[in-house]
Formats: sequence, C-alpha cells, structure tokens
Amino acid sequence: MREYIELSDGSRIAYTVSGEGAPMILMHGWGCSADTLASVENVAAESHRVYNIDFPGFGQSPEPAAVWGVEEYTRAIEEFVKTKGIDNPVLLGHSFGGRVGILYASRNRVDRLVLVDAAGVKPVRPLSYYIKVYSFKFMKLLYRVIYGREGAARRIEAERARRGSADYQAASPRMRAILSKVVNEDLCHVMPSIKAPTLLVYGENDTATPVRDAKKIESLVPDAGLVVFPGCGHYSFLDNPYQFAAVLRAFLSNKES
Repeated sequence: MREYIELSDGSRIAYTVSGEGAPMILMHGWGCSADTLASVENVAAESHRVYNIDFPGFGQSPEPAAVWGVEEYTRAIEEFVKTKGIDNPVLLGHSFGGRVGILYASRNRVDRLVLVDAAGVKPVRPLSYYIKVYSFKFMKLLYRVIYGREGAARRIEAERARRGSADYQAASPRMRAILSKVVNEDLCHVMPSIKAPTLLVYGENDTATPVRDAKKIESLVPDAGLVVFPGCGHYSFLDNPYQFAAVLRAFLSNKES
C-alpha cells in the first residue's frame, strides 16, 4: 500500500516502505512506477529499509505543476530524504531513475549507488537524427506562417505525437515536455564527483542505454564496477532476476565496497 508525502512546492510523492535496516531508495525508469521495481524491493528488503517511490507524474504520484528536468526531480528526492529523516541512503535507479541517482550522489552523502540500465550519457545520434530534427524545426516555422501561433501549436503537437517514441505517445502534454527536456541531459560532468561505491548493471542487448554508455559512466565515476548480463535488454533485472538478485545481495553485503 502506498504512503504519501507532500513537498514544499505542493507536489506529492507516493511510495512504499518495506524491510528493516539501513535506508535504501529505489527510483524507477520513465513510464514505470514503484511496481516495476517490486522484485528488486523484495531482494533489497532482506537487508535494508526500502523506500520504493513513484516519481511525480508516474504511478500514483500526480504530475508536477511545471515542466521539470533532472534537477527538479533530484531536488524532490533530496526533500523526500530530508523530510523522512533518512541519512546516508543506498540509491538504486533504473533508466531515468539512474539520472536522478547520478545527480543526487554527485552532491549528497550516499552509502552506495546502484545504476541499472541507467541513462545519463548523451546519446550518440546518427546523421539521420539531425536531419529529422532540423526538418521538424523548419516545419514548425512554416506552420506558424500558414496557420498562426495557435493553429500551428495544435498541428505541431499532433506531429510530435505521431513521430515520437512509445513513451512520448503515451504521455500527457506536460509529461511529453518533461521527457523532451530530460532525455538529452548529459550528466557526465558530475560523475567524477560521485564518491560512493557504484555498481553498474546493464543488459548486453540494451538499445535504450547501451553498454557503451555504461563503460563511459564506469570510466568517470571513481569507484565504479560494471556487470553486463548476456542476452538481456533494458530491463536486465527482469530479464535475469536470479543473477540480478545475487549481484545486488553481494554488493549490498560487501562492507569493503
């Protein structure tokens, strides 16, 4: 059952709590919720008091009132930690949750950090991507000339929905704006500031956050180690739950890490 906390800006965060011990916070990926990390929560709760959150705009947490970026989501977790009296937590972030984990750990005290198929490295784009981007920008200018500001806005949004990813198409207008803002945020510049022992777990066949991104993060975070699961994709913890559980238990129980 979810509990709720209200932040100073009026946003609300839904979360579950399970287990006993040192605190650990789970942060899901884009388009997901705390339910997605339920299997991870079960493993972590064997040794930790686990807070499994719904980011604002996902699961049972209402959308934020403004267009947030990684900074605002990170501030929300910082306020959550302060309000709950949590000290030196373990952080685990999957995909988008990894972005928040990276930024949080770069400027706050963290016992250890687990990044699972995490985003945070600006994607390498082919030439076709930039052709698509600039043709879309030209189309926006043309629509404004032909249809006026309001008419163009409606047509542009419809075109974005048609061309966008499944995540984009499934999102509300505000969450689409947030996705557009966060998806290209590059966090490489803050990674060297992470002092906590860091475990990277990625799927070999992940195309959303490929292994080359994991290797980049591993090279920038001072105390990081990478585990790659063969044959797994962007949800490596679901594709190979038994191996993931074993790796996570070992990392959480290693007092020297």
